[in-house]
Amino acid sequence: MTGKVWLVGSGPGGTGLLTLRAREVIDRAEVILYDQLPGEEILSTLPGHAELIDCGKYGGDHTLEQDEIEALMLDRALSGRRVVRLKGGDPFLFGRGGEEIDTLRANGVPCEVVPGVTSAIAVPAAVGIAVTHRKYASQVTVITGHEDPGKPESALEWEALAKLSGTLVILMGVKNLGKITEILTGYGKDRNTPVAIIERGLRADQRVTTGVLSDISEHAKKAGVRPPAIIVIGDVVRMYREDLPGLIPPEGENSSFLEISGRNKD
Repeated sequence: MTGKVWLVGSGPGGTGLLTLRAREVIDRAEVILYDQLPGEEILSTLPGHAELIDCGKYGGDHTLEQDEIEALMLDRALSGRRVVRLKGGDPFLFGRGGEEIDTLRANGVPCEVVPGVTSAIAVPAAVGIAVTHRKYASQVTVITGHEDPGKPESALEWEALAKLSGTLVILMGVKNLGKITEILTGYGKDRNTPVAIIERGLRADQRVTTGVLSDISEHAKKAGVRPPAIIVIGDVVRMYREDLPGLIPPEGENSSFLEISGRNKD
């Protein structure tokens, strides 16, 4: 008897931004294959009755390779079990959810996608930056910074990206930040374009480093910026104000509780 697989996005971190559907599916799961991106707050709530399988990537080392993860999903589902593949953010935004659903469909395994709040929008919002704004940007482009932008086989059209007038949001780009800024300015992107790097967004220790394209890499080195972090490039970064950091977890509170600093609560 074939079971079912749910591809679940856990959001940018914290139980407060985990959807009700995600919570329902997780609590009823018999098997959960998870990585580290959902964060300890969510991972600590995984049900004890479920088989928990760590699929995370730690310090560049994969606990399981992608084909091994997909084989485990198939094995557990084909044995009739309720399987959750738990990911950070949204499963279809650089989460390899598209590959996994292809594999499940090819093998006749029923599956459901549970969308999650993406960090590409939520983390900038957490520091008061709207990725679109009538004054600053009418479009937003989200890319991965995980690949080397200088390699000949790059799938990204850097020349076109450099000409965009809207907001550019880069996920997984800290390691290649210097190369990314060099490529963008080399293709004519204004060197004075504002940039913000938001580390550990929506956590109690979130931190923002700002600058412009010409100096953000140096600022990041001096500040010791490390993943996980979201890079925002564009005039919307002007919305960020250090004295009004936006949405932050109050000190000592559970990180799922958000308050708007210096503003009235909705």
